[in-house]
Amino acid sequence: GTVKESGEKHKGSVEIPNLSEENEVDGTEINISKKKGEGDVLKDLMRTEGTAKVREALRDYLNALKTEFTLGMILPTKGTVGQEWSAERKLCGNTAQVVSPQSLDRVGVKIPTVRIVMRELFNSPADELYSIFTTKELVQKFSKRPAVIEAEKGGKLQMFDGCVSGEYMELVPGERIVLKWRCRSWPDEHYAVVDLNFKDMATQTELQLECKGVPVPNEDSTRQCWQKQYFEEIHFLLRQSKDNME
Repeated sequence: GTVKESGEKHKGSVEIPNLSEENEVDGTEINISKKKGEGDVLKDLMRTEGTAKVREALRDYLNALKTEFTLGMILPTKGTVGQEWSAERKLCGNTAQVVSPQSLDRVGVKIPTVRIVMRELFNSPADELYSIFTTKELVQKFSKRPAVIEAEKGGKLQMFDGCVSGEYMELVPGERIVLKWRCRSWPDEHYAVVDLNFKDMATQTELQLECKGVPVPNEDSTRQCWQKQYFEEIHFLLRQSKDNME
């Protein structure tokens, strides 16, 4: 950096020795050093305002890592692709998760894939829940990021800073949405087919999700994506809406 009065350049370094998910960012150690000579004012500035800026960037960085991991951005090793997988997953909480890898589907490129089935109960009428998946403003509210939502047959879908993309294949208002859907980390041009069915139960709706063609190594991260990034965030959005109305 340079000191404004003199314009002279000074070199130094910033070291972050203890960054991890377990540590609070505000407590992250940040060491500032510089080469010998003038420019102590620059070093002092980095220790105060500079440290605050660095921690702010680290906080954004860790949040981005968590989102990308949930969306399947961290790939498994090549050795996991050919492993045998169990025929069934047991229930977890109130979400039914069933996969059927005995006859592995092959969609797009020729890779082993599985089918995921999940069910989630929402405190919302079916038409309201349907709108949350098809209205740009509502999608951006629960995803907390800009999105591309063209809710018509052949319309494009892009969410989570491009980590998820796809295309609307079928829309039946208040009842069903069918998508071509993929995570950015999947093999190029490979899409799963996501079928969302909205079962109206008066003041509640059971959402039935079937996702066919998920690459075997991405099974767990895809399930986590729908549970954490979609379902849990939509629950939170619905609670917020209810509180505002009250």
